[in-house]
Amino acid sequence: MRRTILVVEDDHALRDVLVRGLRDEDFDTLAAPDGATALRLATTGICAAVLDIGLPDADGRDVCQAMRANGFLSPVIFLTAHHRLADRLSGFAAGGDDYLPKPFHLAELAARLRAALNRAASPSATVTAADLLLDAIRHTVSASGTQVDLTPTEFRLLAALMAASGALVPRRELVRAGWPEGAQVHDNTLDQYLTRLRRKLREAGSDRSIGTSRGIGHRLS
Repeated sequence: MRRTILVVEDDHALRDVLVRGLRDEDFDTLAAPDGATALRLATTGICAAVLDIGLPDADGRDVCQAMRANGFLSPVIFLTAHHRLADRLSGFAAGGDDYLPKPFHLAELAARLRAALNRAASPSATVTAADLLLDAIRHTVSASGTQVDLTPTEFRLLAALMAASGALVPRRELVRAGWPEGAQVHDNTLDQYLTRLRRKLREAGSDRSIGTSRGIGHRLS
Protein backbone atom coordinates (compact mmCIF):
# COMPACT_ATOMS: atom_id res chain seq x y z
CA MET A 1 0.00 0.00 0.00
CA ARG A 2 1.36 3.42 -0.96
CA ARG A 3 1.96 5.74 1.97
CA THR A 4 1.05 9.43 1.93
CA ILE A 5 3.73 12.04 2.60
CA LEU A 6 2.95 15.68 3.38
CA VAL A 7 5.39 17.91 1.48
CA VAL A 8 5.63 21.44 2.94
CA GLU A 9 7.79 23.68 0.76
CA ASP A 10 7.18 27.28 -0.36
CA ASP A 11 9.45 27.12 -3.43
CA HIS A 12 7.04 26.12 -6.20
CA ALA A 13 9.68 24.50 -8.43
CA LEU A 14 11.25 22.49 -5.61
CA ARG A 15 7.85 21.46 -4.30
CA ASP A 16 6.90 20.07 -7.72
CA VAL A 17 10.21 18.19 -7.94
CA LEU A 18 9.64 16.67 -4.50
CA VAL A 19 6.05 15.68 -5.29
CA ARG A 20 6.97 14.05 -8.61
CA GLY A 21 10.07 12.40 -7.22
CA LEU A 22 8.34 10.92 -4.18
CA ARG A 23 5.54 9.61 -6.35
CA ASP A 24 8.16 7.90 -8.50
CA GLU A 25 9.46 6.36 -5.26
CA ASP A 26 6.02 4.80 -4.63
CA PHE A 27 4.74 7.40 -2.18
CA ASP A 28 1.51 9.33 -2.45
CA THR A 29 1.82 13.02 -1.61
CA LEU A 30 -0.07 16.05 -0.39
CA ALA A 31 1.60 19.42 -0.96
CA ALA A 32 1.46 22.59 1.12
CA PRO A 33 3.10 25.95 0.31
CA ASP A 34 2.96 27.33 3.85
CA GLY A 35 2.53 26.49 7.51
CA ALA A 36 -1.18 27.21 7.71
CA THR A 37 -1.94 24.75 4.91
CA ALA A 38 0.39 22.18 6.49
CA LEU A 39 -1.50 22.35 9.79
CA ARG A 40 -4.79 21.85 7.97
CA LEU A 41 -3.48 18.82 6.05
CA ALA A 42 -1.57 17.17 8.91
CA THR A 43 -4.17 14.55 9.77
CA THR A 44 -3.94 10.95 10.87
CA GLY A 45 -3.94 9.86 7.23
CA ILE A 46 -0.44 11.30 6.72
CA CYS A 47 2.37 8.81 7.29
CA ALA A 48 5.20 11.36 7.42
CA ALA A 49 5.94 15.01 6.72
CA VAL A 50 8.79 16.64 4.80
CA LEU A 51 8.86 20.14 6.26
CA ASP A 52 10.89 23.12 5.06
CA ILE A 53 12.06 25.34 7.91
CA GLY A 54 12.00 28.58 5.89
CA LEU A 55 8.27 29.03 5.22
CA PRO A 56 6.70 32.38 4.25
CA ASP A 57 4.18 32.52 7.11
CA ALA A 58 6.00 30.71 9.92
CA ASP A 59 9.18 29.01 11.01
CA GLY A 60 8.90 25.33 10.12
CA ARG A 61 10.01 24.40 13.64
CA ASP A 62 7.02 26.29 15.07
CA VAL A 63 4.78 24.50 12.57
CA CYS A 64 6.17 21.16 13.72
CA GLN A 65 5.52 22.02 17.36
CA ALA A 66 1.94 22.99 16.49
CA MET A 67 1.48 19.74 14.55
CA ARG A 68 2.73 17.76 17.54
CA ALA A 69 0.44 19.70 19.87
CA ASN A 70 -2.47 18.79 17.58
CA GLY A 71 -1.65 15.10 17.93
CA PHE A 72 0.45 14.52 14.79
CA LEU A 73 2.74 11.64 15.78
CA SER A 74 4.13 10.60 12.40
CA PRO A 75 7.80 11.21 11.52
CA VAL A 76 8.88 14.71 10.46
CA ILE A 77 11.97 15.34 8.33
CA PHE A 78 13.14 18.96 8.20
CA LEU A 79 14.58 20.52 5.05
CA THR A 80 16.73 23.62 5.40
CA ALA A 81 19.43 25.63 3.70
CA HIS A 82 21.16 26.13 7.06
CA HIS A 83 23.96 23.79 8.13
CA ARG A 84 24.76 25.11 11.61
CA LEU A 85 24.70 22.80 14.62
CA ALA A 86 22.30 25.15 16.40
CA ASP A 87 19.80 24.77 13.56
CA ARG A 88 19.93 20.98 13.73
CA LEU A 89 19.51 20.98 17.50
CA SER A 90 16.56 23.35 17.36
CA GLY A 91 14.91 21.14 14.74
CA PHE A 92 15.18 18.06 16.94
CA ALA A 93 14.00 20.05 19.96
CA ALA A 94 10.90 21.13 18.01
CA GLY A 95 9.88 17.51 17.53
CA GLY A 96 11.62 16.62 14.27
CA ASP A 97 12.91 13.11 13.66
CA ASP A 98 15.51 13.80 11.00
CA TYR A 99 17.20 16.75 9.32
CA LEU A 100 18.30 17.02 5.69
CA PRO A 101 20.26 20.10 4.56
CA LYS A 102 19.83 21.53 1.07
CA PRO A 103 20.93 20.69 -1.55
CA PHE A 104 20.19 16.98 -1.30
CA HIS A 105 19.54 14.00 -3.54
CA LEU A 106 15.95 12.85 -3.78
CA ALA A 107 17.11 9.24 -3.37
CA GLU A 108 18.53 10.13 0.05
CA LEU A 109 15.27 11.79 1.11
CA ALA A 110 13.30 8.72 0.01
CA ALA A 111 15.69 6.45 1.91
CA ARG A 112 15.39 8.56 5.04
CA LEU A 113 11.60 8.51 4.76
CA ARG A 114 11.53 4.74 4.47
CA ALA A 115 13.87 4.37 7.43
CA ALA A 116 11.76 6.74 9.53
CA LEU A 117 8.56 4.93 8.57
CA ASN A 118 10.08 1.54 9.38
CA ARG A 119 11.17 2.77 12.80
CA ALA A 120 7.73 4.24 13.46
CA ALA A 121 5.90 1.05 12.46
CA SER A 122 3.93 0.12 15.54
CA PRO A 123 3.49 -3.49 16.64
CA SER A 124 0.18 -4.42 18.23
CA ALA A 125 1.55 -4.53 21.75
CA THR A 126 2.13 -2.60 24.93
CA VAL A 127 5.21 -2.48 27.12
CA THR A 128 5.01 -2.10 30.88
CA ALA A 129 7.57 -1.20 33.51
CA ALA A 130 6.34 -0.75 37.06
CA ASP A 131 3.65 1.95 36.84
CA LEU A 132 4.41 2.86 33.19
CA LEU A 133 2.47 1.58 30.19
CA LEU A 134 3.90 2.32 26.75
CA ASP A 135 1.29 1.96 24.01
CA ALA A 136 2.93 0.96 20.75
CA ILE A 137 -0.19 1.63 18.69
CA ARG A 138 -1.10 5.10 19.97
CA HIS A 139 2.50 6.17 20.76
CA THR A 140 1.54 7.19 24.28
CA VAL A 141 2.89 6.62 27.75
CA SER A 142 0.58 6.44 30.73
CA ALA A 143 0.70 6.03 34.50
CA SER A 144 -2.30 6.07 36.82
CA GLY A 145 -4.56 6.27 33.77
CA THR A 146 -3.14 9.54 32.39
CA GLN A 147 -2.02 9.22 28.75
CA VAL A 148 0.62 11.52 27.27
CA ASP A 149 1.48 11.59 23.56
CA LEU A 150 5.03 10.85 22.45
CA THR A 151 6.77 11.76 19.22
CA PRO A 152 8.29 8.79 17.33
CA THR A 153 11.78 9.60 18.61
CA GLU A 154 10.58 10.01 22.20
CA PHE A 155 8.74 6.71 21.90
CA ARG A 156 11.82 4.85 20.67
CA LEU A 157 14.06 6.30 23.39
CA LEU A 158 11.61 5.47 26.17
CA ALA A 159 11.08 1.97 24.76
CA ALA A 160 14.85 1.38 24.86
CA LEU A 161 15.06 2.58 28.46
CA MET A 162 12.08 0.47 29.55
CA ALA A 163 13.44 -2.63 27.80
CA ALA A 164 16.64 -2.37 29.84
CA SER A 165 14.67 -3.00 33.07
CA GLY A 166 16.62 -0.48 35.10
CA ALA A 167 20.05 -1.30 33.67
CA LEU A 168 22.27 1.47 32.36
CA VAL A 169 21.81 2.08 28.62
CA PRO A 170 24.93 3.54 26.98
CA ARG A 171 24.36 6.83 25.20
CA ARG A 172 25.50 5.39 21.87
CA GLU A 173 22.82 2.68 22.15
CA LEU A 174 20.15 5.29 22.85
CA VAL A 175 21.26 7.23 19.79
CA ARG A 176 21.04 4.07 17.67
CA ALA A 177 17.56 3.39 19.06
CA GLY A 178 16.30 6.90 18.46
CA TRP A 179 17.76 8.04 15.15
CA PRO A 180 18.53 6.61 11.71
CA GLU A 181 21.93 5.17 10.98
CA GLY A 182 24.32 7.90 9.90
CA ALA A 183 22.30 10.75 11.45
CA GLN A 184 24.40 13.50 13.02
CA VAL A 185 23.14 13.39 16.59
CA HIS A 186 25.05 15.52 19.07
CA ASP A 187 25.12 15.15 22.83
CA ASN A 188 22.88 18.17 23.31
CA THR A 189 20.23 16.63 21.05
CA LEU A 190 19.94 13.45 23.14
CA ASP A 191 19.96 15.52 26.33
CA GLN A 192 17.10 17.68 25.05
CA TYR A 193 15.00 14.63 24.25
CA LEU A 194 15.67 13.09 27.65
CA THR A 195 14.65 16.35 29.31
CA ARG A 196 11.37 16.26 27.38
CA LEU A 197 10.82 12.62 28.34
CA ARG A 198 11.33 13.46 32.02
CA ARG A 199 8.70 16.18 31.72
CA LYS A 200 6.25 13.85 29.96
CA LEU A 201 6.73 11.16 32.61
CA ARG A 202 5.76 13.75 35.22
CA GLU A 203 2.75 14.77 33.12
CA ALA A 204 1.71 11.13 32.99
CA GLY A 205 1.77 11.02 36.79
CA SER A 206 4.71 8.65 37.07
CA ASP A 207 7.28 8.64 39.84
CA ARG A 208 9.86 7.08 37.51
CA SER A 209 12.90 9.13 36.61
CA ILE A 210 15.63 8.97 33.96
CA GLY A 211 18.95 8.91 35.74
CA THR A 212 22.31 9.88 34.27
CA SER A 213 25.76 8.40 34.62
CA ARG A 214 27.65 11.35 33.21
CA GLY A 215 29.32 10.61 29.90
CA ILE A 216 28.31 6.94 30.02
CA GLY A 217 24.57 6.42 29.79
CA HIS A 218 21.11 6.59 31.32
CA ARG A 219 18.68 4.35 33.17
CA LEU A 220 15.00 4.39 34.03
CA SER A 221 14.68 4.16 37.79
